[in-house]
Amino acid sequence: MRLGTYMPFEPAAQMLAHFTRVEVGEATARRMTEKAGAAYVAVQTAELEKLKRELPMGPEGPALQQLSVDGAMVPLLHKEWAEVRTLAIGTVRQRLKDGEWEPHTEELSYFSRLANHMSFAELATVETHRRGTARAGLVAGVVDGAEWEQVFIDLHRPDAVRILDWGHSSGYVAAAARAVFGVGTAQSAEWLRVQLHELKHGDPGKVLAKLRGIKEELALAGGEALEVVSTSLEYLGKRADQIRYAEFIAAGYPIGSGIVESANKLVVEARLKGAGMHWERGHVDPMVALRNVACSGRWEEAWPQIAEFLRAEPKRRSAARREERKAAKRAAQEAAAPTMEQPEELGAQPTARSVRTKAVSARATGQATPGPRRPASDHPWRRMPVGRAASATTSTPCTVPEM
Repeated sequence: MRLGTYMPFEPAAQMLAHFTRVEVGEATARRMTEKAGAAYVAVQTAELEKLKRELPMGPEGPALQQLSVDGAMVPLLHKEWAEVRTLAIGTVRQRLKDGEWEPHTEELSYFSRLANHMSFAELATVETHRRGTARAGLVAGVVDGAEWEQVFIDLHRPDAVRILDWGHSSGYVAAAARAVFGVGTAQSAEWLRVQLHELKHGDPGKVLAKLRGIKEELALAGGEALEVVSTSLEYLGKRADQIRYAEFIAAGYPIGSGIVESANKLVVEARLKGAGMHWERGHVDPMVALRNVACSGRWEEAWPQIAEFLRAEPKRRSAARREERKAAKRAAQEAAAPTMEQPEELGAQPTARSVRTKAVSARATGQATPGPRRPASDHPWRRMPVGRAASATTSTPCTVPEM
């Protein structure tokens, strides 16, 4: 199972046979690994339900925590693709590099699922709760410009400092430079150098003003350059509060979302996007759940939970089968039970069950008992030979002659 988490199933089976002399096939390695992953998905889902039910206070988080989310595409069967969303959380500390202090995010952990953004945001609560996001001193939400990522931050830490990933903002400025001054020209490189320095260490409003001026100059000519500059200006202007990089750097906040971009490659794509790989949709979450455990360095913590869940599986199956049998029995009884208000079909012979049901109902209401009943003492049947013989037999006591 652990080998299958790190490498394709066929070499995983070969490695197991080499080191343990226990030979298993690729199909067995696949089945056991995905079974363990599904168990951990179930464990985390149950934990989420408990959190929603009990609303416990989470642990205290660090003084400064970074939260970043992003998505990566993985190949499914039948030439389909699907997006796996990933949360990366880390503790931000200062480290000395090249004689200067800079923020560095450590103690990384991950949570990934193939789900829409709202379901993912809810499911990820198990990880944000474990990491104490709600009680951290301050949270820096460093993400790219996707709207769903802002919704995620709204759910888990609405007062987080929102920071647009530096790579994305600088990329839009670079796109404008190439469109206006040409690709690889000295003028383009110089203009870009000045604007990026201003964006990172100065006033981002000046960079927006430069883009706005270029847009006005290109307005009459039109063309592709105008479209690129307009797109860059709109993208950055909409997120003006998230590009105050000089303030963020002075406060010691990270300005890059590299922790989740590398997670896309390390956690998801390294295992699920290999050559020739195509996954069933239902097998993606079990695999990324195990990848989360392995890449977060939490295997020793998670494996006992997985093993306990797997050991209890036979009992759960037995209980489920019992409930299915009970439900089937109740359904059969309800289907066979007569409806009191439902009249019998014309000419149909009453069944023994219907006769007994009507008799019980009649006695309960004081009405005459319907259907067959014992004849009265003066009934003609009593005067028949068979009747008299039966009466004599049952009424005359047997006498034993005295000896």
